[in-house]
Amino acid sequence: MEFLLGIIWLGLWLWALIKIIGSGASAGTKVLWVLLVLLLPVIGFIIWFFVGPK
Repeated sequence: MEFLLGIIWLGLWLWALIKIIGSGASAGTKVLWVLLVLLLPVIGFIIWFFVGPK
């Protein structure tokens, strides 16, 4: 079960990074979002999901 949750979390994390990089935000904004998601994986993902570049 833990393995399955880990795979799901990895998929969500990669999806967030792909969406951030592909967004129309400026390069500086993208770098900040990527750093936030990488350095604070759970909280960074949640913050990005609700207030990140659309």
